[in-house]
Amino acid sequence: MAARVDHLALAAALLLLASAAAAAGEGPEEGSAKKVDVALYYESLCPYSARFVVDHLAKVFRDGLLDAIDLTLVPYGNARVANNGKISCQHGPYECVLNTVEACAIDAWPDLNTHFGFIYCVEDLVVKRQYREWESCFQKLGLDPEPVTGCYKSEHGHKLELKYANQTDALEPPHRYVPWVVVDGKPLLEDYENFEAYICKAYKGTPPKACEGLGFAPRAQEQDAVETAHEVSYNYNYGDIKLQTAEAEGGESKMLLLDAE
Repeated sequence: MAARVDHLALAAALLLLASAAAAAGEGPEEGSAKKVDVALYYESLCPYSARFVVDHLAKVFRDGLLDAIDLTLVPYGNARVANNGKISCQHGPYECVLNTVEACAIDAWPDLNTHFGFIYCVEDLVVKRQYREWESCFQKLGLDPEPVTGCYKSEHGHKLELKYANQTDALEPPHRYVPWVVVDGKPLLEDYENFEAYICKAYKGTPPKACEGLGFAPRAQEQDAVETAHEVSYNYNYGDIKLQTAEAEGGESKMLLLDAE
């Protein structure tokens, strides 16, 4: 098995990697074609969302494919908004905190390299089960904490999460689990880890170098919300909804959203 990437080093070097890829001509030529829209709908403490960010999505910052996409991150996932505006999150109150922290990072630092670097650092801590140390990411990346710490405890942070709630609830088709990856307006469903191949197929210009040798064998298809084989379920009840995780044999679990009976 290949050695595991030094995640912290990658987070700190995202901007340099993206710049180096562009300088080396690994991405598409500027103005050569319209960029492909890529959106990730996720929640901060979902282990599958965290691993996708750390082990898969970060690759576009290394291989030059970033120049071919417009990437949007939506930290909300399977949360729910009550009639009084209060938000309940699948993995409890601390997930609501980190969802809002990441929403505030996107708002405070619109530059993708900056806010993704911060979110990457936080999600790497989630993978390591050290997420309560998330504030260490400011120092690690040399970022001023005030724009985020002043936001996530405020009404502004709450409004950002309500905005992401509206964006998530407006998805067509509706999301059924997280991570929910959408490329060129189409959800990838079960095949989200193969997202780079979908980007290469959707890009209309000269294929970026990163697309060379990247096999495209799409298998995204509608599946039942609950897998029938070797299912392991964990229920979280929040009022009128039931949230469930299902694990299928030989595959990675995803956080499924099910209506309560």
